[in-house]
Amino acid sequence: MAYPDLRGFLDDLGGDLIRVAAPLSPRFEVAALLAEVQASGRAVICENINGYPGRRIVGNMLASRRLAARALGTTEGRLVETYVERSARRVPPVPAKDAPVQAVVHRQPADVGALLPLLTHYEKDAAPFLTCGMVLARDPATGQRGMGIHRMMYKGGNRFGILLANPPLSQFLANAEASGKPLDVAVALGVDPAMLIAAVVKTGPLGPDKMDIAGSLRGAPVELVRGLTVDLEVPARAEVVLEGRVLPGVREPEGPFGENTGCYFSNTSPVVELSAVCHRRDFIFPALVPWTADVDTLLSLAGGAELLGQLKGLARGIVDFELVPGTSSFAGVIAVRDCPRHEVRRIIQLALVLDKRLKSVTVVDDDVDIRNPREVAWALATRFQATRDLIVLDGMEGYVIDPSSAGGSGSKMGFDATRGSGPEFDKIAMPSEAIAMARLVAADLFQQGKQV
Repeated sequence: MAYPDLRGFLDDLGGDLIRVAAPLSPRFEVAALLAEVQASGRAVICENINGYPGRRIVGNMLASRRLAARALGTTEGRLVETYVERSARRVPPVPAKDAPVQAVVHRQPADVGALLPLLTHYEKDAAPFLTCGMVLARDPATGQRGMGIHRMMYKGGNRFGILLANPPLSQFLANAEASGKPLDVAVALGVDPAMLIAAVVKTGPLGPDKMDIAGSLRGAPVELVRGLTVDLEVPARAEVVLEGRVLPGVREPEGPFGENTGCYFSNTSPVVELSAVCHRRDFIFPALVPWTADVDTLLSLAGGAELLGQLKGLARGIVDFELVPGTSSFAGVIAVRDCPRHEVRRIIQLALVLDKRLKSVTVVDDDVDIRNPREVAWALATRFQATRDLIVLDGMEGYVIDPSSAGGSGSKMGFDATRGSGPEFDKIAMPSEAIAMARLVAADLFQQGKQV
């Protein structure tokens, strides 16, 4: 089913939504709670935020594959398949008949921190950060629309630092600065999860409009309305929209910030000055805590599924791909079927070259569950020999937030953990009938609340 907005998604979650009535501070406490309960795989809405009466914060919206499947209206088993099928389609946005996000408008806001419950996540973070703002802009040279999720550090008043390390927005800014002009931007906060996934899809310089991809993922076109102080269209059913301009030629310290790498990262970054804050009357503020399952699921779909599609178009025998949780998309596992060793080596090299974030990739046969770390570790322990099966690529492009890639370059490696040809490589297994019976019995015991 298509969710019209974030509220439609939350209303449909039922038992997959945890409501928290305890008072929490946006400084550390909300982030700590979201991280603490992420293992439940359920979304969380915090209903009592210190200093912001009547405001709510929602997080962990993609804390599990189950939630991601619900966001796309599919099953966990068909999650990647559904994503690949829909992301290949295009559903263009449409003009909105009304704009709930513009119900309340603060022009030239003097203190954004007083209006919004901005979160501080980790103890050495320099300031509160926006981590799931969908930043929209247009290329002043071509008029092409672009969007992506870019971290933004609150600097006080109406100013934010913004990390624009990735295209297309980094190129849009370069084109604006070449003419000495600011770049209009809008930041949509509190969109439905399918739109959030579309925002981080990797597209080429002349790739499709991500709003079209968002429409295809969510199963309905995105409704857009004109911005009030910028020459941009914004999602009419977002919870909050910030409007402003990236100042030309201005760079200021930004960070440290606890990044998705699990490390702190600082930068010298552009600065945004806001011209308006628009929001629903009872807006719900979104949270995305770095280095949590929330981010893993988001990157696994938008990054992992995209790479899987590319690899399947270039090599035979590829069955599945998974980014390893907790590695900031730096490590992945590929499942193959009937692949000779020379083809496995080619697949490893392709994966490491196609995705600059990947630092290591492990290839296993499809008898291994690539989403079960125990099984992947077993394949490495029993089917891999370093002198024969390790591939190292040196002098490769590094990723900007990787603390180990000093100077922007580094090494990558691949592990061929596919089986040999003898029966000694057969994976032990129990009869499928026995497993099915055991699952029925276990489910009945759990339902009765008994220990198994």
